[in-house]
Amino acid sequence: MSTNLILNQIEMIGVGLALIIFPLVFVFAFAAHPRLLRPRLLGPEELARRAHGNKLVHFGHVLVTLNTGLLIVVALHFTRLLANSACAWGGFIGGFIAILGAIFLAVDKGALCLTMSAFDTLPEKTFDQIMPGVMTLFTRKGWLKLLWGIVFLPIGFGIQAIALLKTQTLSPWQSVLFLIGTLFIATPDGAEIINLSASIMMAASLVPYGLKIIASAP
Repeated sequence: MSTNLILNQIEMIGVGLALIIFPLVFVFAFAAHPRLLRPRLLGPEELARRAHGNKLVHFGHVLVTLNTGLLIVVALHFTRLLANSACAWGGFIGGFIAILGAIFLAVDKGALCLTMSAFDTLPEKTFDQIMPGVMTLFTRKGWLKLLWGIVFLPIGFGIQAIALLKTQTLSPWQSVLFLIGTLFIATPDGAEIINLSASIMMAASLVPYGLKIIASAP
């Protein structure tokens, strides 16, 4: 087997695994949140208190942080997939925006979620004393305002999903599920049942596609 063929096989398997794993990570991460069946918008202090001491939520956030690399792989794959279509611009622009959003997602999880796991090592009395400092994180003071850049992720993937639908590069049902999933996965904190449902839609769309790519590897 030639080197090029081996590299092509590795690339296809890698892309297929990225398409399978990334939505499943989101499914797990959102399912790990408490009170899924009692959705309501949460304020900054409620978010901090909810994350404090919740090891399962912290683990889910670690996985999401690592998952951002797979998001970039998927965005680049769809960009290449659409490159020779009538919506090549949608693939490129959407991919660029999605990659930018993935970077901000990694920063968001590092700045807020992983930091909270460090605070868990403090005694409760000490944690209560530093709550004003914790609140500066969750109210996005200073340069943390840049964390709002995570909205680029659903916008970018949404553009690519529309391009995939218009060009019928994917089956229409897969493109529609992917589009709906990307739009609703950005639901604000506190209503994770919606994020979870959106993640399941994306998994239903992309997992079969990822398996197909792996099966077609030379």
